[in-house]
Amino acid sequence: MQSRPMTPLPDNLLYQAPLWLPGGHLQTIWAAKCARNVRDAQPSFQRERWHTPDKDFVDVDWIRASSAVTTQPLLVLFHGLEGSSKSHYARAFAAFAESHGYSYAVPHFRGCSGEPNWTPRAYHSGDYQEIEWILRTLRGVHNGPIVAVGVSLGGNALLRWAQESGTCASALVSALAAICAPVDLAAGGWVMGKGFNRAVYTRMFLNTMVPKALEKATRFPGTMDHARLMKVRTLYEFDNVFTAPLHGFRDTLDYWDRASSAPHMHRIQVPALVVNALNDPFVPASSLPKAETVGRYVQLWQPEHGGHVGFPTGNFPGHVHAIPDLVGRWLTRHIHAR
Repeated sequence: MQSRPMTPLPDNLLYQAPLWLPGGHLQTIWAAKCARNVRDAQPSFQRERWHTPDKDFVDVDWIRASSAVTTQPLLVLFHGLEGSSKSHYARAFAAFAESHGYSYAVPHFRGCSGEPNWTPRAYHSGDYQEIEWILRTLRGVHNGPIVAVGVSLGGNALLRWAQESGTCASALVSALAAICAPVDLAAGGWVMGKGFNRAVYTRMFLNTMVPKALEKATRFPGTMDHARLMKVRTLYEFDNVFTAPLHGFRDTLDYWDRASSAPHMHRIQVPALVVNALNDPFVPASSLPKAETVGRYVQLWQPEHGGHVGFPTGNFPGHVHAIPDLVGRWLTRHIHAR
């Protein structure tokens, strides 16, 4: 079955899920657990460490275009919750970048590059200040066009950056895309705390998030409640104990409200593609933006299938290159249109 876009998409974006992998859960889990072993080797990244204004660091993994011409386009990928340059989608976008002569950069949110960061600060779904600093730093070292992709948490943070930046966003990027962004954090947060989602996905995330938070609690006494962290069982509880107080929010509900991108889509002033599968188990379809709630710079593409950052394609064992190829071509078209 073909996708049903909610706004006209002149680029004729279409996605069709394979018959051998039905349903949002299977499409999500297969991509996360199996796709990294299919078709792709680990890209050959070069790592740079950037020192932040608040005396911390951000690690950026690079693949520079073989031509070494700094006027070539640069594709920047902001990863999802607990993701990295090793994530299956990061590998797939690396393949697109290399095949199209793009340079490619994956900045790691703090604590996600394999080494604890130096300050109590971590990262969150509305971290547009960090996006701003990273993109400005990239603009300072790259002369060519820049396009940005945000995946899941990184997608919502990227959209929040574009919303806060307004007309200034186009000085840093030619276009951007958000893939499976939880644009209504409360809607996503509640479904992640129930049933299968809580038993499987939430437990998977907390298996890495809680130990990192406990390490910070030990290293920075008084910044968070160690005993409450030990009892966390849902993302709501984690955000209440860790994310919200550490990053200036009153509590989880305040964080979810202020960090959500859905209410501010009309403020975006740079070409933006927002991709959400209607069967995404993390992001309820009812929470997705409608054509009448977004501005003229935003295109919504909401395929019926794909799961959460899944979008498997082809005969078994399949691959996850459909979305990077489609989104990459959409971004390329907007580079050439400037």
